[in-house]
Parts: sequence; C-alpha cells; structure tokens
Amino acid sequence: MSEPWFASVIGRDMAIDLGTANTLVYVRGRGVVLNEPSVVAVNARDGRPVAVGSEAKRMIGRTPGHITAIRPLKDGVINNFDMCERMLRYFIQKVHQRRFAKPRMVICVPSGITGVEQRAVQDAAENAGARKPVHIIEEPMAAAIGAGLPVHEPAGNMIVDIGGGTSVVAVISLGGIVASESIRIAGDELDEAIINYVKKEYSLALGERTAEEVKIALASAFPLVEELYADIRGRDLVTGLPKTVTVSTEEIREAIEEPVSAIVDAVKVTLDKTPPELAADIMGKGIVVTGGGAMLHGLRERLQSETGMAIFQAEDPLFSVAIGSGLCLEHYDAFKGILHAAQS
Repeated sequence: MSEPWFASVIGRDMAIDLGTANTLVYVRGRGVVLNEPSVVAVNARDGRPVAVGSEAKRMIGRTPGHITAIRPLKDGVINNFDMCERMLRYFIQKVHQRRFAKPRMVICVPSGITGVEQRAVQDAAENAGARKPVHIIEEPMAAAIGAGLPVHEPAGNMIVDIGGGTSVVAVISLGGIVASESIRIAGDELDEAIINYVKKEYSLALGERTAEEVKIALASAFPLVEELYADIRGRDLVTGLPKTVTVSTEEIREAIEEPVSAIVDAVKVTLDKTPPELAADIMGKGIVVTGGGAMLHGLRERLQSETGMAIFQAEDPLFSVAIGSGLCLEHYDAFKGILHAAQS
C-alpha cells in the first residue's frame, strides 16, 4: 500500500525488451519482473490465442494440427502484428493485473529497423494499453547502459549485442551511436545451421527446441581445450523412425561457422567505420559482448584473436537490454535525450 493512489490508477512505468526469442519486462522500482519466450500458440479454427510465453513455447513441435505456435517477431521486427499486440497485452496485464492501468512505456528496437517497423512497435504497445507517447530506445544503447558503460562521456564504448534475431554492433560516445552495424544473423541462425548440418550429415530431422539445446550444450566459436561428445535424438529421414546419433563439439563448431563468421565480420566492419580517436579509446577499454549469444562458448576468445582487443562479457548478458531500458525510466531526466517519443 506504499504507492500513492494515483500511481495505481495510472499504472507503474515499464520498459520492455521485445526480443525475437524472449520478451523481458522491467517495472520501475521493482526491476525485471518477467522473462518469457516471445511465442503465442494459436487455435487455427478460430484464430484465438491458446497460450502465450513459456506455456506456448512448451507446445512448439508438440501441438495437434489445429494449434500452431507462432513467433510474432522475426529478425528483431514484428512479423505478425495482431499476435504481437495480443502477446504484449498479455504480458502487460500479467505484470499489472489492473484493468485500467496506462503505464508509461519504453520499448527497445534494433538500431537497423525502418521508420515503418518502429511505428508498428509503437502502435502495438499503444493498442496493448501503454500511455502515449510510447518511448523508443535503440537496443545497443539500452544494452550499453545495462552493461554499465559510461554512455554520456566523450569517449568510445563498443557494445556487441547478439540476440535471437539480430546482432548489433555499436560504438557509443556522448549519448549517441557514432558507428553501428546491424545484421539479421543471431541465435536463431545458429539453431538453423545445426538443424541443416545434422540433416545433411546424419539424415536426421531435429526440432527447433532440440537444436537450441544442442547449441547451448555443444556449440562453440573457438577450439576447446577438451572437445566433448553428446547424443542427440531426432527422426531418421530414411526410415521415419526415432534415431540417436553422437556428435562432437568440433562438428557443431563447423556447423555454425558461417553465422559466427558473419557476427565477427560485423564487429570488424564497425571498427573500420569508427573515427580514430574513438578506436583508440576502444583499444584501451576493450569490447563488451551482451545478449544471449554472448554466452556462446569460445566467442570471447574468437573475437579476441580476430580483433586483437580485450573482450568482456556483460555481467548479466540476457538482462542487459531490459535493465538499460529500465534505468532510462528510473533516471528519466538523465536519459530522456536518448529516448525517442512516438510521433502522433
């Protein structure tokens, strides 16, 4: 009962990291209160959502014919507007549980998205119950703030944010993005590469969830001190029966080499575009990696060997963007220059 009556009517401010793989919600004064997969299970007969978030993700690959699991975002942008809006409304209501709450909202978007895509995010948030105007923050900026980088200082800070649908590399100085590179290659493409490799080499069909588990357990971007082996289960494409095969970390590294190289190249391209003074700052400070992809085994060693710079992982890579957006709410006056309000 500590919050004033008007706060309960207006609704607490919230920041949303609307990701391709996961959606995180930060509520002002409470921190990150929700972290759920960006998935909606829909009944094809009447178009109604059956489940959202974790419950819907459990259904992927395990649903009857009339229920399909949809991911409303692809490559960091809205792929299915109606489902995205419903998913947002569900998450807002889950956090607020107040029917008439109209929270002020900050939403993260990848830095490479178009004005039309940005408008779609703002419209989805407003339709889902956010107060106007909806504030937008670019993902690399939010990630840098969440990782504790001094974004307002006149010095170069480099952040590499590898999410589910996009990887963004940015150099930040004086509260602005000086140079950046955004590619639509990230965690999802690593999963896809594993599915394709196992299909080609072993004639084995893997589901999305199994591919993700293989990536977490075995994928690496740099040779390991000791290579590991694990059994993976799938469907034999020849007989149609379930089959188990043994794969090594070396094979999975080969499978994901193409998307990993693309991410490394994005870092090099951004460094190439960086003004010399800021490049010198980065040389001294190193590069910070964040996002779910930052947890890929050997990624830091790979980037270090290719760039010759020190590489650091953010303290909480999965939560950096959500925490950074939340800090913009907590210290609104200090960060309002970084936020973009929706044009009505």
